[in-house]
Amino acid sequence: MSAITTPHEQVSHQRGIRETKTPGRLQRLWRDIKANKVSYLFVAPFVILFLVFVVIPILISIGLSFTYFNMIEPPRWVGWSNYLTLFLEDEIFLIAVKNTLLFAVITGPISYLLCFVFAWLINELKPKIRTFLTLLFYAPSISANAYMIWTVMFSGDAYGYINGILLYWGIIDKPVQWLVDPRWMMPIVIMVTLWMSLGVSFLTFIAGLQGIDDTYYEAGVIDGVRNRWQELWYITLPLMKNHLMFGAIISITNSFAAAGQLQALTGSTPTDWATWTIMQHINDYGYVRYEMGYASAMAVLLFITMVLVQQLVQRLLAKLG
Repeated sequence: MSAITTPHEQVSHQRGIRETKTPGRLQRLWRDIKANKVSYLFVAPFVILFLVFVVIPILISIGLSFTYFNMIEPPRWVGWSNYLTLFLEDEIFLIAVKNTLLFAVITGPISYLLCFVFAWLINELKPKIRTFLTLLFYAPSISANAYMIWTVMFSGDAYGYINGILLYWGIIDKPVQWLVDPRWMMPIVIMVTLWMSLGVSFLTFIAGLQGIDDTYYEAGVIDGVRNRWQELWYITLPLMKNHLMFGAIISITNSFAAAGQLQALTGSTPTDWATWTIMQHINDYGYVRYEMGYASAMAVLLFITMVLVQQLVQRLLAKLG
């Protein structure tokens, strides 16, 4: 006679059989790696570099943000102290947050739209003209010190071009300190940044537009597309989602991590901190004061903000078409 089993034992027996038949995730992954080892071998260098130079530094920064670390002594655990200090005691950081958000909200979307609009218009021209204009618009972004010409344009003495013209026309009676007066500093750096904004995103959009086959537009005409706006919305933008996403990431990164061009225009310590950004605050504490734990806390907050904005943009781009 067979032994009588209880319902609980039957369920356990069936679950054991099911778990035995169904391999675990690690086993499935290992089998997939062995079955496609050549493909994984080609991907391995990128994965290793990505882990070493992106993932691991991010994890280390998150860990250091909860410590006091001065690059000389071993890190000392301080918990949430760095984050509390940022929002409750560091007034300059709050000014930097306001300036960064203002700068990013204006330069990010506008530079993104400018890159796409100029790429869209240039793409309609003849190849030689398109190549010349592409180089012309892209040149400021690859010239390391191109923005320095604006320090001469907005020089605070009578020899500055803007002051000289305004004095000659009688609009002002004395030179304006454009890069020292807090009223003018942020508008000027925003304008210069937009002038230099036709960079990688601009080339990415041109490449995306060039990669769209004309047969899609011909099919669109047959399906009822009647004007260029419908063509743009229903054909061009949906086929460029990957390029648009890449351009958005570049724009978000450039706008939130701005520091070098602002410091070159308005100095290392701008008047009333009028153009002081989070990235400059991070550089100040990280590379000048060597308070790496405090700087890491700011870097983590900036990273989280950029990721959240990127997720928002991704959802908006998913609705195209």
